[in-house]
Amino acid sequence: MRELILLRHAEATPQGHEGKDDRERQLTEHGRNEARAAGEWLAEHHIRYDRVLCSPATRTRETAALALGQVEPNYDDSIYDATVGDLFDLLDKQEDAENVVLVGHNPGIEQLVAFLVEGRSEDYRGMPPGAMARLSFPGKLEPGTAKLETFWSPPN
Repeated sequence: MRELILLRHAEATPQGHEGKDDRERQLTEHGRNEARAAGEWLAEHHIRYDRVLCSPATRTRETAALALGQVEPNYDDSIYDATVGDLFDLLDKQEDAENVVLVGHNPGIEQLVAFLVEGRSEDYRGMPPGAMARLSFPGKLEPGTAKLETFWSPPN
């Protein structure tokens, strides 16, 4: 893998909203706008990806559809409620892909950025809903070796 885009799902309805299970939470209208803005940023910067990994939760599925268009993601249950180790293990199995997008949840996504860039998962700064981190790798996927190329957050 040469490049990784980590995309946190956009703003979703509050937990426990309408008595729905957490996995069924949908994007708010604001969240749909955030996801569209992420897609516009990716298109404007000609970001290419050959694999999309996505949590099967409704809010991540909606974020992926709005931000990435017609690309069919690989849905993986392990992304939902994942630890940094879970996400790292999943990415380690993607060495045949050059450019990967991972659509997931906090705290795993924001901790993964810190782990890949700094080598420590407890040293993270946060990722708001709909935010993306674009990382590049000089070689093999290893903790602390990624370069943070871009951090993008949707406009309010």
